[in-house]
Amino acid sequence: MTPHIIYLATADARGHLMRAQLLVHALRKAGAQVEVLTTSEAGRRFLASFGIDAPVLSQHYAVQFDERQNMLRRATNRNVAHYVFRPTRMLYDIDRLRLVARNADLLVNDSFHPALLFMGMLPGWRRKILHVYGASLKTALLANFDGVLPRVLGRTFARIVGWQIDAALSCIEHDFAYEADGAADSRRFQLPTPVALASPPSPERHHDAAVYLNPHFRDASLADALTAGLDDAGLTSHRVGEGYAGRAGWQGVDPNWASCAAHARLIVSAPGMAALAIAQVYRRPIVLVLTDQPEQASNVARAKRLGLLHRVVTWRGDADDFRRQVADAAHELAHHADTVHASSAAGRQSAQARVDAWTERLIALCASGART
Repeated sequence: MTPHIIYLATADARGHLMRAQLLVHALRKAGAQVEVLTTSEAGRRFLASFGIDAPVLSQHYAVQFDERQNMLRRATNRNVAHYVFRPTRMLYDIDRLRLVARNADLLVNDSFHPALLFMGMLPGWRRKILHVYGASLKTALLANFDGVLPRVLGRTFARIVGWQIDAALSCIEHDFAYEADGAADSRRFQLPTPVALASPPSPERHHDAAVYLNPHFRDASLADALTAGLDDAGLTSHRVGEGYAGRAGWQGVDPNWASCAAHARLIVSAPGMAALAIAQVYRRPIVLVLTDQPEQASNVARAKRLGLLHRVVTWRGDADDFRRQVADAAHELAHHADTVHASSAAGRQSAQARVDAWTERLIALCASGART
């Protein structure tokens, strides 16, 4: 019997969508029927560039950011409250999901969409729902109201969300540096963040630095200072960012960016799981553009503990200072990169193993859900 999967990938960050397109292509190749949904028109266009058609469930739920990728907590909490408590929003989406997924074996929630969190508690539906999330993102979500609400209310929120997650069929927690498929119990699994297989190096596409900034980066002065810093370090750069689409030297989306990053001397990106996983698998140094996102701060701390070759730069509103930070970090890491031997074949083998582990687990969960 053909496994039937509904994959809901939130469009708050492109890491969710990159993971979705990697897994959807792998699952379809393995014989599964997979339908994809997302949460914004921009997310739909992004997935379309990878050959994935993903209708928008609704655009009512979204994490809010400023133009430098700093999370706007009050605006986010207000948006989520409106989504959950206004009857024309979450309840409408739940009704649509019920219709779309009535014959599905598995509903994948990547990551923490409130409609599927709620459905994960309901009889019948809870045995079809898989929650997928980064380890640092779950920690940040459960601590969302620490220091904002009275302690008892913050803890109550964390318990409710934890209960919603645990009530579902299963959970997959991922991290850029997990090495193997581990299981906390029979329903909770740990997998390494999946990574795209890099294509062979191409001389015409080779650059010293592969830069990716997600769509929340829109500040022109930050982009200019980053570019100037790389120039000061004597590095050519391939720069991708939807927030800078149309800007000289930038392109909005590049489906082959991971391959460019795998062969570059260094990577420049915010410290999301996807970028860190590419740096880990292909052994590339990475300049981390740190902003006010709790889970990304946790990722930086983990990268440091694991000895991943990186440097952190922080925008403080001073373009000259940021330019110097980028130049110093890029110059130092480029020098280290020249002394590190990285095998592209070994990187591709590791990337394939990660995708295979996810594919096998998701197909196995389809069968598990059907038996319950």
